[in-house]
Amino acid sequence: MPGLNKVMLIGRLGRDPETRWFEAGKAVCTLSIATSEMLRNGDGAPQERTEWHKVVLWRDLARIADDHLKKGDRVYIEGRLRTRSWQDTEGVQHRSTEVVADRMEMLGSPRGQADSGNTPPGEAPESPSAPASMDGASLPF
Repeated sequence: MPGLNKVMLIGRLGRDPETRWFEAGKAVCTLSIATSEMLRNGDGAPQERTEWHKVVLWRDLARIADDHLKKGDRVYIEGRLRTRSWQDTEGVQHRSTEVVADRMEMLGSPRGQADSGNTPPGEAPESPSAPASMDGASLPF
């Protein structure tokens, strides 16, 4: 049975998207996304811990991110982890783990601003809907 490599993130951009363009209009965009969680320290006081994630988007997702995202924007990313390794010109070996995104949703603007409506068609979050004839008698509890 094959394994599962799936990442889902909701966070804010730590800087503006960095996009590179190639021949035939192909694009790759790199995002730096912060996710935070609240923990308790040794004294029991709440403490926020932030993780930073490098996210790579290709083609249409890269173009959309380049056109519509900016530092502070909140996004939802789905993708897979990929680890790359390379050797620099001085012979030092490097490794980098990143999320290669296959889905992105813009979740609104930062600082309480109204959402600009820039979510492209087909990328909007699906809203859950209840069955049309839901009544309390059919619930199992």
